[in-house]
Amino acid sequence: MGQRQRRAGDAAVSSRELIALVCCDLGAIVRGRSLPASELDEHLQAGVGWVPANHALTPLGPIAEPNPFGSTGDLRLLPDPATRVRVEASTSDPRYGALELLLCDIVETDGRPWECCPRHFLRTALEELEREFDLRLRASFEHEFQLLAPGALGAGPRGGAAAGDGDDRPAAALPFSLEAQRLGEPFASEAMAALGGAGVEPERIFAEFAPHQFEIPVRASDGLGSADRAVVLRELVREVARRHRLRASFVPLLDPAKAGNGVHVHLSLLDGAGNSVFYDPLAPAGLSETGGRFAAGVLRHARALSALSAPSPVSAARLRPHRWSAGAACLAERNREALLRIPPLVSLAGLDPARQLRLEYRGADAAANPHLALGAIVRAGLEGLRGRLPTPPILDRDPAGLDDLEAERYGVGALPDSLEGSLQALAQDDGARAWMTPLLYEAYTSVKRAELAAVADMDLAERCRRYAAAY
Repeated sequence: MGQRQRRAGDAAVSSRELIALVCCDLGAIVRGRSLPASELDEHLQAGVGWVPANHALTPLGPIAEPNPFGSTGDLRLLPDPATRVRVEASTSDPRYGALELLLCDIVETDGRPWECCPRHFLRTALEELEREFDLRLRASFEHEFQLLAPGALGAGPRGGAAAGDGDDRPAAALPFSLEAQRLGEPFASEAMAALGGAGVEPERIFAEFAPHQFEIPVRASDGLGSADRAVVLRELVREVARRHRLRASFVPLLDPAKAGNGVHVHLSLLDGAGNSVFYDPLAPAGLSETGGRFAAGVLRHARALSALSAPSPVSAARLRPHRWSAGAACLAERNREALLRIPPLVSLAGLDPARQLRLEYRGADAAANPHLALGAIVRAGLEGLRGRLPTPPILDRDPAGLDDLEAERYGVGALPDSLEGSLQALAQDDGARAWMTPLLYEAYTSVKRAELAAVADMDLAERCRRYAAAY
């Protein structure tokens, strides 16, 4: 083929490529519209059509009934050019062309923000933080997920092979072992390359505790960007897994007898000069008064927050003592049983502790919309700042081993043991309910109530299988 013919062929391929304009909905499912990539410029200013009732779709498929939207109304998906990412076509399998997408705001047809748009929910929380306290949020999301072989979900929650050979082996390599890491190849290397190319800035990938489980932490970024990265990470990891005939599931709990998949949200606040306001070298654990107030607000609303950060019917089963999750609502240093953890400050190689001090919220999972979850955490922290709440006691031991008096002294509380309990906590917390407009609250709870009704007759193992297929 001559050079001119090759160019014509390349142009034909390019004209067939699609680009997806997407949003992450109330159930943390990415939905949207695809159009020819060559026509993107025509839609950057006006977006594409969207329907309010799409926000009433549940992760299990059916639409929530009743819901506040019905069949009326029209919206637009307005793309944010800064979120454009691309994974090139597979060089080994022609079935997988390039994946290209842009995240969108959901707006009214005249361009006004739609009150149920998750990105708008987070953006307004960040604006309040900056307007009232001249502070900016830096955050990052750590995701855990499991690689499953074809047929693994139908066979039960025992997992699948990570090697991509199509078998469904019940055995797996030892937790955190090099063998487990190598069984993830070439998926692991390709996933890191795809995330790096998309600007997600993954820091590392490693095998985790459960069978075929991996974790990817990413570098911190501004508040809105961190939640955007969380959405992109999930979709790109799934894309790379598909190309290896695998299923990457971010389900909160795959097997009731084993560790689940969490999302750890790392948070710090910066002043106008870009300096962290969470660090005080003279304070216990290095946590400043400002950081303590923020933490106190999060803990005050911890039970209501769980309805937005761990919002599936299988989420609460993961958030129990000694499940490597968050066994208690408290603040602790270097303690992975606490809802809020202060990670260690490393002095090796002259690292600056002031740049490291952060809070780790351990009560989230991938059933949560990252924008809603982070927006709610920020609003809870804001209430702590506004109320000048005192720093909570910093727990120095396993919360499960405390007697009643010790638990009271350390402010240790229990998280809801079900989605029903989380929704009740949200309904009873007037402050947390006020974070959402009445329409957003009604839409969100209608989706969650529909999920509960759909799985009401299932045992936990069957619920885990259903949600593993959704996430």
